[in-house]
Amino acid sequence: MYIGGRWVDADGGGRFESDNPYTGKPWALIPRGNAADVDRAVQAARTAFTAGDWPKLNASRRGVLLRTLGDLVTEKSKALAEIEVRDNGKLYAEMSGQTAYMAPWLHYYAGLADKIEGSVIPVDKPDMFNYTRSEPLGVVAAIVPWNSPLLLATWKLAPALAAGNTVVIKPSEYTSASVLEFMKLIEDAGFPPGVVNVVTGFGAQVGMPLVEHPLVAKVAFTGSDATGQRIYEAAARGLKRVTMELGGKSPNIVFDDADLDNAVKGVVSGILAATGQTCVAGSRLLVQQSVHDEFVEKLIAFVKTARMGDPMSLETQVGPIANKAQLEKILKYIDIARSEHATLALGGTRASRPECGDGWFVEPTIFTGVKNSMRIAQEEVFGPVLSIMPFKDEEEAVAIGNDVVYGLAAGVWTQNIRRALTMADRLQAGTVWVNTYRANSYMSPFGGYKRSGFGREGGKDMIAEYLQTKSVWISTSTDVPNPFIQR
Repeated sequence: MYIGGRWVDADGGGRFESDNPYTGKPWALIPRGNAADVDRAVQAARTAFTAGDWPKLNASRRGVLLRTLGDLVTEKSKALAEIEVRDNGKLYAEMSGQTAYMAPWLHYYAGLADKIEGSVIPVDKPDMFNYTRSEPLGVVAAIVPWNSPLLLATWKLAPALAAGNTVVIKPSEYTSASVLEFMKLIEDAGFPPGVVNVVTGFGAQVGMPLVEHPLVAKVAFTGSDATGQRIYEAAARGLKRVTMELGGKSPNIVFDDADLDNAVKGVVSGILAATGQTCVAGSRLLVQQSVHDEFVEKLIAFVKTARMGDPMSLETQVGPIANKAQLEKILKYIDIARSEHATLALGGTRASRPECGDGWFVEPTIFTGVKNSMRIAQEEVFGPVLSIMPFKDEEEAVAIGNDVVYGLAAGVWTQNIRRALTMADRLQAGTVWVNTYRANSYMSPFGGYKRSGFGREGGKDMIAEYLQTKSVWISTSTDVPNPFIQR
C-alpha cells in the first residue's frame, strides 16, 4: 500500500487474490489492510495537511503538481488501462478512453486551483471590514467502486487536491491494482509524502474504519445506495461532510417521432456498454406504443450481432462481468424477472460461447411485458439486462420514468424540440440526455436525485464540495463600544 509517501505491507502482512474476470482466475495479490493501516494512512494525511511542504505551497504550485500528474497519466494511460481490463474485465476500448480522459480532469482542476476566491462583503455595520476565505476541509476519504476505479478516483482526487486537502483512497477489493499503480505517478509527480495515500482491503476492515476515523473531515463515495446509506449513517455520527454518487435505474425513453435506428444505438449504449455495469445504465426502456413492436424487433436484431469475448480485443463489444458475486447477482435477477412473469425475449443465461472461455459472461438479456412494479424494473441489476415497457403519451412516460427511488440519469429520443425541453424539465434525474446517452465532461456537473445520491462531481462548482467558508471581521474603529451589546 502507499502510505505517507512509502510503499508498505499491510499490518500483519495479509494479502488477498484479485481475479481476472475473463479467465476466472487470480492474477494479482493485493495487501489486505485493516483498521491499523487506516489509522496510519489518516495520520499521515493529517500530518501532511497541517505540517510539512503541502500547506506551504501556494495554490498555483498545487496546480502545477496536478498538471504534472496529468501529463504523467497521458504517458502511462494505456498501461493503466491494461491493468484495469485485467482487474474488472471491461473493454480495453472503453478503459483506454477512460484512463486517457483522466488527464483533462486533472488539468482542468489544476487550472482552477488558483481561481478559488473569497469575497469582500459590504456589511451594514459601521467601522467594520468583512471578507471571506475559502479553505480546505482537511483529510478526505475517497471510496471508489470496481466498475471504473481510476476515473472515479480522479473525479474525487482532482478537486480535493486543487482545494488543498489531503486524501486517503480506498479502492474496491475487486479492483485495487490500477489504483496502486497510479500511486507511482503520484510519487513521480512530486506530491509531498502523505498528501495522497491508498489503503486496500475489504469494507468492514478498511472502509468503515476510514469513514469513522475522527480525523477524516469528508467522505466522497461512489457505489450502491445500500452501502452508501451505511456510510452516510456512519459519517453522520462524526458530523462529516459527504458527497455520494449512488445507484440508478435510469429510464431511456423512445418516442414515435424519434430516429429509430439512432435510438436503437442509444439504447444499446445505455445497457450493453460496460456490460451494463455502470450507474447510469439505461436499464428501463420505455417505448411509445405506436412503435413498440417495430422498435423491439430492430433492437433485438441489433443486440444479436454483439460480439462477446476477450475484453483486450478491439473487436469485442460485450465483455465479462467484473466479479463472480456480481455474476451471481445478475443471474438471480434474471430468475426473479421470470418468476414475475416478464417475457424473456433474448438471452437470460450465462454465456457459453467458445470465445467466452471460462470467464464470467452473461448473455445480453431483454425482457418485454415488464410492469413498472416488478423488481426487475425497480431494483438496480448492474448488468446487461434490459426491461422494456410501453407507454401511451408524454404524461405516462414521465409517470413511469419518475416512479422509481433512483434519479441519476434519463434518456429521451425525439425530434420534437418542445418535447425534448419539456421532458428534460419534468424527469427527476441529475442528468438528462436527449438523442444521446452516456456523454460526460469534466466541465459539467454530474450527480443524482433521490436515492442516487447528493453533491456533484465535475464542473467548476465541484471544487466547492471540498472547501469551507471562513468569515473574517476587522474593526476599523478607534474605540471599542459597549462590550455587553452585540454589534
